Amino acid sequence: MVEPARDGVRLPAYRDLPLVEGGARSAWHLFGAEDSLGLMNLLTAGRIVDAVRLVRRGAVFPLDVRSDYLHPALFGRGAPRRTTFELRGGVALDDVHDNVYPQAGSQWDAIGHVAFAPDRFYNGRTLNEVRSGALTIDHWAARGIVARTVVLDLAEVVDARGGPGASVSLGVTDLDEALRAARIEVHTGDVLLLHTGFLQWYGDQDAATRARMSRRDLLTAPGLEHSEEMAEYLWDLHVPAVVTDGPAVEVWPPDERPEAWPFGFLHQILLGQFGMGLGELWWLYDLVEDCRRTGSYDALLISAPMNTPGGLGSPANALAIR
Repeated sequence: MVEPARDGVRLPAYRDLPLVEGGARSAWHLFGAEDSLGLMNLLTAGRIVDAVRLVRRGAVFPLDVRSDYLHPALFGRGAPRRTTFELRGGVALDDVHDNVYPQAGSQWDAIGHVAFAPDRFYNGRTLNEVRSGALTIDHWAARGIVARTVVLDLAEVVDARGGPGASVSLGVTDLDEALRAARIEVHTGDVLLLHTGFLQWYGDQDAATRARMSRRDLLTAPGLEHSEEMAEYLWDLHVPAVVTDGPAVEVWPPDERPEAWPFGFLHQILLGQFGMGLGELWWLYDLVEDCRRTGSYDALLISAPMNTPGGLGSPANALAIR
C-alpha cells in the first residue's frame, strides 16, 4: 500500500519497506541517494501554508529551556561558559561562549547523530561521509523547520506508572489513547510533541538527584517503548520528527543487549533507517497547559536549527504559535 501525499510526495507503508538484517525495515534512498534531509522532505510548501493557517490568537510558546536549566548536563556533557567583556571604554558590551554542547539543552539530533550499525548511517552513508557533511544539521538549517505540530499529553500515564523520573515505557496504545482524548488526527508531515512531565519534574529535584541523572548509566526517564511495533506505528504516521520533553524520545535506558538489536535502541532505527528527526528536552509545559485549557492540541511549529556546517545537533530555537 502506498499513501498519496500532498505535493506529490508518496511514502510506502512500513511493511512495504525493504527488510534488512535484524528484522529492521529500511527507508534509505526514498528521497534519493544523496539526500541529507530525511523525512524533513515532507515539509513541503503546501503543508507549511496549511500549518500557518492554524494561528488564530497570536499566542506564542517558547519551547527552549534556559541554557543553565539542566545542571549538570545530562549524558556527561559539559556546562557552557560565557564571558562578558567591555568595549570602547565601557560604552558597549560583548560576550563569548565556549564549551557549548549544542545537545545539552532543548535540542535536535541531526540524522547523522546515530548510525544504524557501525559505519552505516541513514541512506548508507559512511562515518567519513558524515564527517564530511552528509546528514548534518546545516541541511535542516538551510531550509528551516515549519510544520503543524500535534501535542500528545502523556503526563497522566507517566505519573500512574512511576513518574517522570522513572523508566516508564509508552506504547502504541498509549499514543493512540492520547490522540483520542485530544480528539485530533495526525496527518502526513505533522511533527509529534510528546509531553511526559520530565522537565518540570527535573526542575524540582535536589543536587544529588540531578547529579545522578547526568550520568548515562544512571539516568532513568520515560519515553517510547523499544519495539518494532512502535517503529512501525511512527513510520506509518509519516511524521518528519518526534519531539519530547524527556532526554531521549525513547524510554531510558535503552536495551543494548545483542539479542534486543535492532529495536532495543530506537535511535538507530528512527535516525539511522528512517531519517526521522528527534527533538529532546523541549519545554512543553506551558503549551500543554494552554492545550488543556482550550481543548485544542495542534499548533504552528517553527524551529531554526544552528547553521553549523558539519554539526550533529542543535539547540531547538523553537516556538509554537496558536
